[in-house]
Amino acid sequence: MYIKLIFLTYLFTVAFTDDIKRENHVLVLTKDNFEGAVKDKNVLVEFYAPWCGHCKALEPEYAKAAESLSKEGSELLLAKVDATAETELAEQHGVRGYPTIKFFREGKVMEYSGGRTADDIIRWLKKKTGPPATELTAETAKSFVEGQEVVVVGFFKDQDSADAKVFKSVASEMDDFNFGITSDDAVYTELKASKDGVTLFKKFDEGRNDFEEEYTEEALKKFLKSNSLPLVVEFNHETAQKIFGGDIKAHNLLFISKSSSDYESKLTTFRKIAKEFKGKVLFVTIDIDEDDHERIIEFFGLKKEEAPTMRLIKLEEEMSKFKPETAGIDESDIRDFVNGVMDGKIKQHLLSEDVPEGWDKEPVKVLVGKNFNEVAFDKSKNVLVEFYAPWCGHCKQLAPIYDELGEKYKDNPSVVIAKMDATANELEHTKINSFPTIKLYKKDTNEVVEYNGERTLEGINKFIETDGEYGKAAPDEIKKPKEEDEEEEKDDEQAKRDEL
Repeated sequence: MYIKLIFLTYLFTVAFTDDIKRENHVLVLTKDNFEGAVKDKNVLVEFYAPWCGHCKALEPEYAKAAESLSKEGSELLLAKVDATAETELAEQHGVRGYPTIKFFREGKVMEYSGGRTADDIIRWLKKKTGPPATELTAETAKSFVEGQEVVVVGFFKDQDSADAKVFKSVASEMDDFNFGITSDDAVYTELKASKDGVTLFKKFDEGRNDFEEEYTEEALKKFLKSNSLPLVVEFNHETAQKIFGGDIKAHNLLFISKSSSDYESKLTTFRKIAKEFKGKVLFVTIDIDEDDHERIIEFFGLKKEEAPTMRLIKLEEEMSKFKPETAGIDESDIRDFVNGVMDGKIKQHLLSEDVPEGWDKEPVKVLVGKNFNEVAFDKSKNVLVEFYAPWCGHCKQLAPIYDELGEKYKDNPSVVIAKMDATANELEHTKINSFPTIKLYKKDTNEVVEYNGERTLEGINKFIETDGEYGKAAPDEIKKPKEEDEEEEKDDEQAKRDEL
């Protein structure tokens, strides 16, 4: 009776999912069919917005993964929810950005942490539902290694040994690539393993790396992360997450045209120096001919005609950018630049536009990096500064109010109303995390107070009149966008953050 009940339940769930509309093998879920679709099954669900660029980029890979799993006859399912239409569902599952991807595994929910290609998606799902490492045989070993860009194989005669347990534990945690394990002598011979150990096989650079350190999870993870990326990584949608989500926080970026006649020779030189900094600095190329890279080029204040050129970034609490002192990119130029940054001899590079002619002729003064300190830290005045982005919708809404504020104070000798394009100008002492940000630089003390009140003429005026007391942001609010800004910041900022 119990077995019959299980069988009937299985038939019901299969029939239920069969009734759900599919688009390119992906289940289309709504509030009416969601619970039945995910109950007691393994379903990856993407909450998306039709207008989201990252969702559009993911769509073909997501469909490809769904189709591959379907052809395998896998019980793993992929589904999607239009979060802009199914707002109740989105709210219920804490969706605050797009795409948000969650894995519903037999009643439990976890955040998806894998990559954005079909192979990444399938690998992650199989890792979460199957053994951490595939058992390799003489028949499967060669195809396992040759079928993927990067794989890791553990060679252990005793798979219950302490070293093997470390390997399996790491394999269960790391989703970046597939793990295999074997005790078969024929596999040792096929894959040229002379003893027990761990080998990372890859289709670039050295071709393979053998783990020679003490078997700890920390050491093995570090070994795999440092050897699984090429010496020089090409920046694109597939590699971005690995580049910026990795443990190496210093990246030397080469902006170059892949179609240029000297591309290969420049790449060879770049790769040669990358070897010297392996594990310390990640070397990355960015193709300036790609339309998708226009914003990252703009972010560094570059023009295409300046390529080939380098910039180095450090991803610490705040991103720091560094510019070479020379224009060349031969071996000594690259080496000296990276050493200069790492040794602290080359200082942070801050963007600044030239001071515009007539910057102080209008009621709202125009600040850039080059004149900011002189104006904002004038102790004889209260200086209110709006930090804005040209593409920010809230900044555009604020513009007429801010212009009106400027008119109100244009004849007041002790108050300055100013603005600065924070995408084109940077300050060493002030980091802007959302747009618009409004700060008051107080006279006499130069104390800086951030405004967190309503963006109305009355509210901002009261902020000035109370010497920054009304609407003042608490310290823990300064780095956190306000609730009403979050939706637009998803639209404006997410693309910018993810691309960088």
